[in-house]
Order: sequence, then C-alpha cells, then structure tokens
Amino acid sequence: MNEAYARVRKARNNSRPTGGEYIDGICDGFIELHGDRRFGDDPAVIGGVANLGEMPVTVIAIEKGKTARERSKRNSGAPNPEGYRKALRLMKQAEKFGRPIICLIDTSGAYCGIGAEERGQGQAIAENLMEMSTLCVPVVSLVVGEGGSGGALALAVADRVWMLENAVYSVISPEGCASILWKDAKRADLAAESLKLTAADALRLGVVEQVVSEEDMGSEGFFDRIRTLLQDELRELLQDPDLVSKRYQRFRSIGSDLVEEA
Repeated sequence: MNEAYARVRKARNNSRPTGGEYIDGICDGFIELHGDRRFGDDPAVIGGVANLGEMPVTVIAIEKGKTARERSKRNSGAPNPEGYRKALRLMKQAEKFGRPIICLIDTSGAYCGIGAEERGQGQAIAENLMEMSTLCVPVVSLVVGEGGSGGALALAVADRVWMLENAVYSVISPEGCASILWKDAKRADLAAESLKLTAADALRLGVVEQVVSEEDMGSEGFFDRIRTLLQDELRELLQDPDLVSKRYQRFRSIGSDLVEEA
C-alpha cells in the first residue's frame, strides 16, 4: 500500500471525530436548525448557530455517524439535495446577520440515489457553488476526513480551505477511479497516487491554504487548537472589505502556476 492510499484509509477510519464532534469541541451554545423549507431535513448535514469563543458564527458540518445505527440515520455522510439546500439557507441567513461561516467536510460524495436525482441533486450543488462565491461574509472550510467530489466542493467555495494532515480531497474515490480506468477497483492504491488527493498534494497545488496537524486528535487540546486557528483567521477576514473579489481570484488562480510551468 502506497502513502496516498494509506492516507485514504486513515481519512475513513471510524475512530476519527465526526462533524458533530467537531462542533461540540470547538463551539459553545450550538443551536441546530433544521430543514431546507422545500422538501425536508437531511440528517447527513448538521447546521446552526453557535459561538466560537466570543464570536457568533454559523457552522455547517457533514455528519457520517459512527455506529451502524448512526450511519444509517446519517446516510453515511452522503447528503441529499435537501442537505445542500439547508446548508445554503443557513449561509444566506448568516450573510443577512453578518455572521462568519465555518464548514466541516467529511463525505465520500453526494448521495446518488434515484430520489436525490429526482429532487435535483446536481442543481442543488451548482446553486451552492454559485451562491457561496458571492457571500459577503467570511467562509472557512475544513476538510476533516474525506472530501469527495462535488459533494465536498458544495461546502468548500470558501475564502480559506484547510485540510487535516490525513484528510483527502478528490474528484472521485480511488476505487471509483480504478474501476473506470482499469475496470479493477483493486488498483485503488495506484489511482490514489495518481489523483494527488493528499493534504500535502492539495497544499502544493494551491487547492488549500493550510494543513492542520492531527496531534492529539479528539482531545480537548486538539479542539482548542483548531478553535484558535479559526478565530484568528476569521478575525482577519472580517477586516477585509474585498472578500468576494479575492474569493473569485482564489479559485481562478488555482493551477495557474502549473500552466505557466508547462
């Protein structure tokens, strides 16, 4: 097993904190808000209002669950369209009241069931991409486990995107890639290496701004450290009068260095 696929295995490890545990660890006074006001509530996406220290924030997390019962309830962290629409509703609410937004991402991808497609999965993701690009409040997204395809990107059009050191971020899973390219999912380790999906790869390519250490993961000190990092970043972003333009340039510039080198 190569290093890239070893990171994939670590990102999927059931012992890692889930999105809800991050909310409990870094925020105080979290009040969960439900529903997309169109169809229903998606338990795979948790969102609401909380305090990050003394700073009111809107926090949105993809929740996988840990036990078999929790994973069934949360659809193993694969959101339906109503989950993305709930997230967007909360982000627009945050913009209205001037609250910074924190997104915690851990998903193998958006749910691809028939019902999800019938209810507009692709449109829901596309609307998030478009609307997040013009939000007038700071947005920081943190990939805490798997960052799979458009299902992750729908919460990652942010001013800053960070990854934990053993998180992964990719357009497709290694198994899915291997199945398409070589008709053999057992070659997932080769696909993982080719996809450049590790945090180190993403940092080098300019896809993320920071790789966060996993030292003492799950401990009080670990969550305190992430809270401090987020507070410092959001305070700086709140002072920036040109967030929307810089966010646009951030995404337009990804890969430009590689083009110049070629």
